[in-house]
Amino acid sequence: MSIKEKLTSILFSQKSDKTPAEAEQERTGPVVEKAPEFSGGSVSNPALLEIPAEHPLNQLYNHRRHEAGYLPAPRICLDEDGALPPDVVQKEKARLRTVLTGACSARLREAKGQNKKKGPKDPKAQSAKAHPEKKGGHKEQKTEPEASPPCLDALPCFFVSADKLYAWVMVFPPVGKGAELSRDMLYQALSAQGITFGVDTRLADHLSHSEKRYFHLYLIARGKPAFDGKNGNIVDNFPRVIERVLEVDEFDQVDYTALNLIHNVEEGQEICRLIKPTEGEPGRTVLDQEIPAKSGTSVPLPKGRNTEISEDETQLLATISGSVEFTGRSFQVNPVLDIPGDVDFSTGNLNFMGDINIQGNVISGFTVRAMGNIHIAGVIEAGSTVEAGGDLAVVKGILGDGSTTVQVHRNIFSKYVENATICVRENLQTDCIIGSNIYCGGEVIVRSGRGSIMGGRVWAAMKVNANVVGSPSECKTSIILGGKPCASFEWEITQKEVNRLEMELEKLECQIDSPAKSSLLSKTKIKLAIAKLKLQQMEDPLESAAKEREQKQELRPGKREKKDPGRLECSIAYPGTKLRFGEEVLRLHQISRQCIATLVEGEIVLM
Repeated sequence: MSIKEKLTSILFSQKSDKTPAEAEQERTGPVVEKAPEFSGGSVSNPALLEIPAEHPLNQLYNHRRHEAGYLPAPRICLDEDGALPPDVVQKEKARLRTVLTGACSARLREAKGQNKKKGPKDPKAQSAKAHPEKKGGHKEQKTEPEASPPCLDALPCFFVSADKLYAWVMVFPPVGKGAELSRDMLYQALSAQGITFGVDTRLADHLSHSEKRYFHLYLIARGKPAFDGKNGNIVDNFPRVIERVLEVDEFDQVDYTALNLIHNVEEGQEICRLIKPTEGEPGRTVLDQEIPAKSGTSVPLPKGRNTEISEDETQLLATISGSVEFTGRSFQVNPVLDIPGDVDFSTGNLNFMGDINIQGNVISGFTVRAMGNIHIAGVIEAGSTVEAGGDLAVVKGILGDGSTTVQVHRNIFSKYVENATICVRENLQTDCIIGSNIYCGGEVIVRSGRGSIMGGRVWAAMKVNANVVGSPSECKTSIILGGKPCASFEWEITQKEVNRLEMELEKLECQIDSPAKSSLLSKTKIKLAIAKLKLQQMEDPLESAAKEREQKQELRPGKREKKDPGRLECSIAYPGTKLRFGEEVLRLHQISRQCIATLVEGEIVLM
């Protein structure tokens, strides 16, 4: 630029009344706020929508800034206070970008007058263009009138969330001589959009005269979410699952009196209580539409035998005094037979439908049968028979003479087991097993106290876990693992019954004919026929297991079974111990310490 041009610019240019910051903003373009980048522990605002420089919003902003002189930079933030759920912000952010782009593009076209329809052309103007020369040969120069700039009022633009629980507003500024945003204009726009519920009136009143009323996103209305009712619930006063595990103290002893198998309840006592479901609370959208809510579902009281439901249907009460038991589907109360002393001639044999609590001993020769649990504070003496449909706890132990028989459908907890025949469907836990025949459908645990198994035979379907197996004197101790021990016990008992009846029948046939002989003979024959029929239906478990293995070998020739579920774990095993897995047998000829025996690839392996 020459010196003359500089002087002319200084003398004749108009003085700007804008601040340096405003002049710099006009020269460089709008400042678009962006989310701060992560630096030094700060994180970006996930609710802030970044606006690229070429976005139509920036063009509208520049247009308004040139008219007004100064305008705060745009800010599109869905959640300024961080009060909205993050999932709502993330879901609506993508929708907002699309809606905002479309609204800004439409507003920009209106501001540039591109949406204004063109009228019919003037024929005189067309004639003048076609014949520009008039009389005298001179050209008439005329300038066409310039189109008037568009005049647009301020326009509130609303964005409603997908669930219609939130509504935001962003106001476009007026164009030309259009009307500025007013309170009435904003409320009329809200009414036209149907946003009538949960409107923030304080924000609406303040927005019309706020400095940042244009190109800023505000949460203008908030709906009421629906709340579903809570489901009904049962509060139990008695445990549903009883942990039947005895803990070992620091002296390696177990207190068998601490095993409480019988949970006593009095007549009319509450067993469990029902918490009724609550009703759902419906919600409301910003468009004043109801959001339905689900009510909680009720649960039935687990009513079982000897229980009743109270009049208000919120309590389960016991109708008799007894022992509470949960059967898996309902609570039931079993009657309890309490024997204050021994089971002897004063009580006779016991056969009870509920639980039996014996404070003394079961004397030799007596029988105790119960459908539920049996708790014996003393011992089971020689020649006795005990059968329990639940659990059996013997505080002082089982002392037999080879003829003592105990059958339990669940678990047995005993101080010791000596010279007895035991059949337990689940687990057996004791301190010592001596010279006994054990048939266990689960695990035999002999870890507390002496923790030894000496002599006899122990057959467990799953595992035998003991401290000592056998003895230094090399007494014969047999450990059988896997198979179906309880089924084998029933088969053996039935076979003994058949043998006994056959011998009795032979003795009767040798007697002199008499009416008594004929009566006994016919009864014995009927019993023998029934026993034989039962024996035929019960195939020998050992033979059936052998057949199954043979079938597997035929189906898969050349392949052997990889693993049997049985397992022996012991700290020390003495010679004289025989291990058996099906048909595989292993005899120990030397002491094995910390050994684990299992069946691998059809062979017994000690690890």
